[in-house]
Amino acid sequence: MNEARPAAPRRRGSNMRKTDVQEMFERLRELNPHPTTELEYTTPFELLIAVLLSAQATDVGVNKATRKLYPVANTPGAILELGEEGLKRYIATIGLFNAKAKNVIATCKILLEQHGGEVPRDRAALEALPGVGRKTANVVLNTAYGEPTMAVDTHIFRVANRTGLAPGKDVRAVEDTLVKVIPADFLHDAHHWLILHGRYVCKARKPDCPGCVIHDLCRYRDKTPAPAERPTIPKS
Repeated sequence: MNEARPAAPRRRGSNMRKTDVQEMFERLRELNPHPTTELEYTTPFELLIAVLLSAQATDVGVNKATRKLYPVANTPGAILELGEEGLKRYIATIGLFNAKAKNVIATCKILLEQHGGEVPRDRAALEALPGVGRKTANVVLNTAYGEPTMAVDTHIFRVANRTGLAPGKDVRAVEDTLVKVIPADFLHDAHHWLILHGRYVCKARKPDCPGCVIHDLCRYRDKTPAPAERPTIPKS
């Protein structure tokens, strides 16, 4: 009688086996070797402002606004010259633009007064900026400065829980688990792979499980079935 092979160990905090986590990210990397944010930017400051504007808004909507704003004002000093009302004219199509304009103006003042007009590469300093929370700080640290941080938005939260990669009841729990279970070689790009996967494949209402490159690794029980093929009717 053959003895059953022991189950492969799981990464602590994950419902997926270590080998499956490794395979998951190898496939995502093969599909998209150099992922990045869909927000358009050329400097850390432009990225910071774009992320501030993106709260409860789409990247598409933010890009439409910043394409007009940044040729006119893409530094703290230039935005302060516009003033709050001037800034609003460029971002009025974005949700919560009144509150966001106040935060952007206040942020620009702090950057000039305390950081020489530069975006700090320090979490505490970033989170001290008006409107900047942990998620925004993580995006800037990861995308602008290459730090292995994990910003968890609604897409990543969904993917982490559905797949079993990093189940958690709140954003911070998911973030902490992701940082632990994702292999170091993949951590820098993991935020972008997961957010794009959640945005275009593992969608909220109807995930595209048949077209998913990690469907066989995923622990989601209610996978969307492949559409039934229509029978071919022979021509008479």
